[in-house]
Amino acid sequence: MSLKLNPLSDQQLTGLDQLVQGLTKEQTLWLSGYFEGRLAVLGAGSEVQPISAPAAAVAPAPENRINLTILFGTETGHSQGLAERLGEKATFKGINAQVYSLYDYNYKKLKEEENVAIIVSTHGEGDPPDMAEDFHKYVTGNRAPQLGSTNYSVLALGDKTYRNFCKTGEDIDDALKSCGGYRITSMVKCDVDYEQSAEIWMNNVLLNLTPAEAPAASNSAAPAATAPATAVNGAAVVGETFSKNNPYMATVLDKVKITGRDSDKEVYHVELSLEGSGLEYEPGDSLGIFTQNPTDLVEAIFEQTGFDPEQQVDFGEDKIGLKEALSHHLEITTLTYDLLEKYYEKTKNADLLKILEDEDALNDYLYGHDVLDLLEDFPFQWNANKLVSILRPVPPRLYSISSSMESVGEEVHATISVVRYERKNRTRKGACSSYLSDGVEVDDQIPVYIEKNPAFKLPLNGSRIIMVGAGTGVAPYRAFMQHRESQGMKGNTWLFFGDRRFSSDFLYQAEWQKLLKSEHLERMDVAFSRDQEEKVYVQHKLKENQKEVFEWLENGAYLYLCGDMKHMAKDVNKALLEIVQAQGGISQEQAEKYIKNLKREKRFQTDVY
Repeated sequence: MSLKLNPLSDQQLTGLDQLVQGLTKEQTLWLSGYFEGRLAVLGAGSEVQPISAPAAAVAPAPENRINLTILFGTETGHSQGLAERLGEKATFKGINAQVYSLYDYNYKKLKEEENVAIIVSTHGEGDPPDMAEDFHKYVTGNRAPQLGSTNYSVLALGDKTYRNFCKTGEDIDDALKSCGGYRITSMVKCDVDYEQSAEIWMNNVLLNLTPAEAPAASNSAAPAATAPATAVNGAAVVGETFSKNNPYMATVLDKVKITGRDSDKEVYHVELSLEGSGLEYEPGDSLGIFTQNPTDLVEAIFEQTGFDPEQQVDFGEDKIGLKEALSHHLEITTLTYDLLEKYYEKTKNADLLKILEDEDALNDYLYGHDVLDLLEDFPFQWNANKLVSILRPVPPRLYSISSSMESVGEEVHATISVVRYERKNRTRKGACSSYLSDGVEVDDQIPVYIEKNPAFKLPLNGSRIIMVGAGTGVAPYRAFMQHRESQGMKGNTWLFFGDRRFSSDFLYQAEWQKLLKSEHLERMDVAFSRDQEEKVYVQHKLKENQKEVFEWLENGAYLYLCGDMKHMAKDVNKALLEIVQAQGGISQEQAEKYIKNLKREKRFQTDVY
């Protein structure tokens, strides 16, 4: 049977032309997913197969079926989620797709692969995530294989805040090309708003792999495009799916300051309603909150530039008022290396170039400065559209969820530390934390979504857990303990918590004491750094209890670390290495392998920022 080149009627073709006129990139991507879902329904008949259909339910692959190996390296789980999404899309197109973490993949088989898609994040200042470290070393080293018959493509995730943006992905992409691999589609580098770029990359990879005439598997595993049922006024109806691209307006149920009067920090406990949203989360996930920038900073930028707040400026494919753009859509409270580079390209300011070429000066300038500082320190005759063109969209802020749905139902709790300090005779404010503390009250609504974090999860078997956190890094452990308490699990839990002062900064003190009394929390060690002359931190408490900590690890305990990446997390990792080396009676190299194996077994999980 021959296929018509244009199977549409004239009326359908006219309607299609009208539909696609003026569509944005995001709308076009949404339609692409919608039609994939429609095809899945038509191909599968009246019953749609689940995404995770067992292998036995899939028809035998034809001999000429395309093979695709999808590899991911991640710290937060974003790369894993994208890898699984690519696997689903590939399966729908009839491709034999296999998804592996770079912990589990035997990278010495790389030269035997036909097609490889690699999704990898960059950790901190250009380092590979732990699970990608060995693979990165292998492909960039002198033992790298020849890949004359291997097609590949790389999706690199990163954050333009850092100078070495997406460096791990760049290294791997360059290395595979040098090894003789064929780049089936160009590497794509993604900032924190990665969803659209990732979707385009996935579609291009699959388009280049799949011949135009290749049929999709009739019973392939693909999601249908039907909307899920959500509750409105208590009744289940077909409704919309809430996500990062379509946030839910959550009502503020409670907001309480939980640091004491004498504290030099402001920390708030915030409770939001998710009733009727259909949103679900697990302990370890994060809450994404869309924010608005501080009003006084926006006004100061207008005063500095002389711009008209009502002027219309280009924003994507639309035009919006400049005040609206600076207040709600563009990042102005923090600086990124990428922004400084773009600023220099426009201004050619010699003083800014000196900062860009001096790593220490660059790090100093990036920390604690904002867009107004740039405008004041490196003056230039900007027009509004030029300035807007170099600013990145303001990303939603992520906060570790401090509740368990098992305990609180259709609510979500977050623990927010307010960023507020003085610099250059001006009060600096964190965009989201100051918005929540100063501009949001009970019964207000704020746009939110759930950010899954498969890399920070409780063990399913109820094993022992050691939780290490400082400041608001304790938030996910409140969720962990609520969950275990609701499951009736007592003991086998040890919390190390650190902050500045016992009297004013002991976050959730009454709750921990109650959990200790009920024996749901077995042990707790605290470190308050400023309560004595010599500062004491959580890493010191770990070392004080190193014999018992090592015994817990040797007996299968899971270790969790949450908090500041640059200081606390680094110091805790160093302390753990020393503990394993001393208590295990092994060399430093063997201790490093021990800790790496904990991570490989998902018994050492981190959520650092």
